[in-house]
Amino acid sequence: MNLFYQPLLPEGILYLDADESRHCIKVLRHNTGDVIHITDGKGFFYDAVITKADDRQCTFRIQEKSAKPVRDYTIHIAISPTKNADRIEWFVEKAVELGVDIVSIINCENTERTYLKKERLEKVAVSAMKQSLKATLPRIEGLLEFDAIVKSEASQKFIAFVDQQNPDHLKNIALPGKDYLVLIGPEGDFSAEELSAAIANGFQKVSLGQSRLRTETAGLAACHILNLAND
Repeated sequence: MNLFYQPLLPEGILYLDADESRHCIKVLRHNTGDVIHITDGKGFFYDAVITKADDRQCTFRIQEKSAKPVRDYTIHIAISPTKNADRIEWFVEKAVELGVDIVSIINCENTERTYLKKERLEKVAVSAMKQSLKATLPRIEGLLEFDAIVKSEASQKFIAFVDQQNPDHLKNIALPGKDYLVLIGPEGDFSAEELSAAIANGFQKVSLGQSRLRTETAGLAACHILNLAND
């Protein structure tokens, strides 16, 4: 099944944008009368019938609307941008496929890259949402300062920190049905001051395993572990 995206559908916009229209008509060869599947990125799927197969503005009428069941937990990954932008894009793509609700890009003391195209990450997220047939588009935030994100609220807050004296694995202390926030640091890790600030604001220091992980791998591991904790 191919899934199309129209975020303004709840506001009565019954056509695909130019890119989606081109893909629908030119690439997939849909015609007037064909049934297509659309999401608004807000938790709903729509079965729609094409009323005008125009590759610039494909119009449709709604046949059926269905809601995606709401999860009883949320996953918020706050991650430092990698020096190579492709790697953080890879993280966003895979995290959306696995199931993430919010991705915040954070600026830490050892962050190597402070410029990021948020619009590009949002496009990656949309593509991953459609590919994995999800009805909700995760929120992308950034670039946020560490001092701001560390004051965020969540029912369970974790900071992944590379530390030989860090016995608590995330899988052992993540409780099901919670709103999670996990901080993932840059290649040089969080500074001692950042770690202290996080702990002072209610974060628990956690391990993601014995292997030393790249930033984007650590973010994905945390996302996967939290989803598994709720299976």
